[in-house]
Amino acid sequence: MTEIQKRLFSLQDEAYRDFTAPLLPTVPRERIIGVRLPAVRALAKELRAEGKAQAFLRELPHRYYEENSLHAAILCRERDYRVCMEELESFLPYVDNWSVCDGMDPAVLKKHRPDLLTRIPAWLASERPFTVRFGIAMLMNHFLDEDFRPAFLEQVAALRSDEYYVNMMIAWYFATALAKQYEATLPYIEQRQLESWTHNKSIQKAVESRRVSEEHKAYLKTLRWKK
Repeated sequence: MTEIQKRLFSLQDEAYRDFTAPLLPTVPRERIIGVRLPAVRALAKELRAEGKAQAFLRELPHRYYEENSLHAAILCRERDYRVCMEELESFLPYVDNWSVCDGMDPAVLKKHRPDLLTRIPAWLASERPFTVRFGIAMLMNHFLDEDFRPAFLEQVAALRSDEYYVNMMIAWYFATALAKQYEATLPYIEQRQLESWTHNKSIQKAVESRRVSEEHKAYLKTLRWKK
């Protein structure tokens, strides 16, 4: 057992492990230690302060879910964009669950959106579902406000996958787009440009959102794809 694995096990909460395991069906139960996220983030801070973070980042692949969470937490603290992107590209092939994927959005990316945008098409074209999910998340997190372009909607709408976690992220993206860019997004729903399950899930999530007006919710409900 490595030093960092021992430190993670010292933070183990078995009840939390039992709670977490069913939420991560893509991760074998024996690879979940049971460490709460605040403790993982605190350890990431400690490792950076101790100068041990970079060595840990090179220890791929990791065995435990919490090691991957720790890896993501360290990346989120990286302030050098070039270094962050290199480490991110190295790590993405090993991301195997929604939690690590969705929790990985380094703050430094906000300052380098033009370059970030050039990376996204390759992620969307990946054969790895969580790399695709990450690419969609980057479009959702960084390009639905002042940097929005209608072409981004087309990029996501064109995706087709048999992977639940990809389709769920597509739905999440379109629900968020309906909240932030309603006029540009609505035609994709009206014209049913998404796969039927994803279409209906997008509407469901938009209807559940507090950011979508009641008027828009009422209309979206009429656009559900009926079997």
